[in-house]
Amino acid sequence: MADDDLLFSTRDLLIGTATASLQIEGGDRNNNWYDWASLPGTIKDGSTPLRATDHWNRWREDTALMAELGLQVYRMSVEWSRIEPRPGEFDSAVLDRYREEIDAIRAAGIQPLVTLHHFSHPSWFQGLGEWTSDAAPDLFLRFVDTVVRALGDRVADWVTINEPNVYAVQGHLFGEAPPARRSWTGVRKVLRHMAIAHCRAYRRIHELVPDARVGFAHHARVFEPRNPRNPFHRAMTAFDRTLFQDVIADAMLGGRFARVLGSAPDDIAPGRYYDYLGINYYSRTAVTGISDGTFPGAPVNDLGWEIHPAGLIDVARDLHRRYPAPIWVTENGTADAADAFRARFVHDHLAAIAGSDLPFERYYHWCFVDNWEWAEGESQRFGIVALDYETQERTVRDSGRFLAQVIADGGVTRANHDRFVAPQAYSTEPR
Repeated sequence: MADDDLLFSTRDLLIGTATASLQIEGGDRNNNWYDWASLPGTIKDGSTPLRATDHWNRWREDTALMAELGLQVYRMSVEWSRIEPRPGEFDSAVLDRYREEIDAIRAAGIQPLVTLHHFSHPSWFQGLGEWTSDAAPDLFLRFVDTVVRALGDRVADWVTINEPNVYAVQGHLFGEAPPARRSWTGVRKVLRHMAIAHCRAYRRIHELVPDARVGFAHHARVFEPRNPRNPFHRAMTAFDRTLFQDVIADAMLGGRFARVLGSAPDDIAPGRYYDYLGINYYSRTAVTGISDGTFPGAPVNDLGWEIHPAGLIDVARDLHRRYPAPIWVTENGTADAADAFRARFVHDHLAAIAGSDLPFERYYHWCFVDNWEWAEGESQRFGIVALDYETQERTVRDSGRFLAQVIADGGVTRANHDRFVAPQAYSTEPR
């Protein structure tokens, strides 16, 4: 297709979707999130991840559907609690199962990106103190070494840890995720140990797979003062940016540990611990304190998160200025049960990427199929593929057809825009 036929091109961008094992596989009772969801009042709709999308048994169906949509890349995670159900005991059958799935993904012409820790881990690891424990980096490295030795001949691209800032803040400051604590000391320990774990895992993966591309998925959001004239709002904006984003990015990307994290171990010197910049981007925060807020009249999704596509470029530019590297949008998506604005959301973020001068290489939409959305359970819908949880039937949404056409055309055509994007509009209230 000629560029003259495109409103904008995505030909320099590999496009696909992202998932996480705990949210899709089902059937695993041996992890921190199943334990947490089994407690009364922890999950909005009372569900657990035991059902999820039954991907553990339906991965062939899902892979075929990804191929039908023409996905070029796919981000997945492997479940630590399945692979190492007891300390030091690794299940070779589970690793064989992941090998089989990855082989099928590659045979479909889709390039896998494998995440090693995406919020979930074995119950035994939780019992040892999870990421607050001084033993956590070594335990994680043992797991990483086993997985990469098993899958490294099939997988070139790796995410060590997903959203360490979110894990630390939600679980150890706000108490809204396991282990449901409220402790600044816990936040500091988690961030420190995750940074150490990432730097060591980065080196180990390259020892085992020299040509690997390794990074971490950084949750980045735009922080702006709700009232720019309010000195407290301005001060808290700077505080939030520093604590939530810069401290962990500097440690995990550059090996530079801020005072709040304590000094780096002797084996981690300042340097480069990334091959790409992985950015998870969803929203902008109107800052009045530490909790989230939105600007009056701003468009929002079903969860009340502000939709702010320009912010993707803002956070990417800031990170790239300090750590130059190819940019992979490792997550970007929205809660939209009615599929009333998702195509527009995707269009607007891809348009922002296409219009920037930054080296974006990949875009992973969150997510492929509706999944078990952590504390929201089954109540929120992020997928370009709709899921009936009772029957497990998958149905491609219009937003999925839109994204598939973008991939096929190498950009957004007027016809694709007019069919899927033009009829849609954002709302300033959650639907």
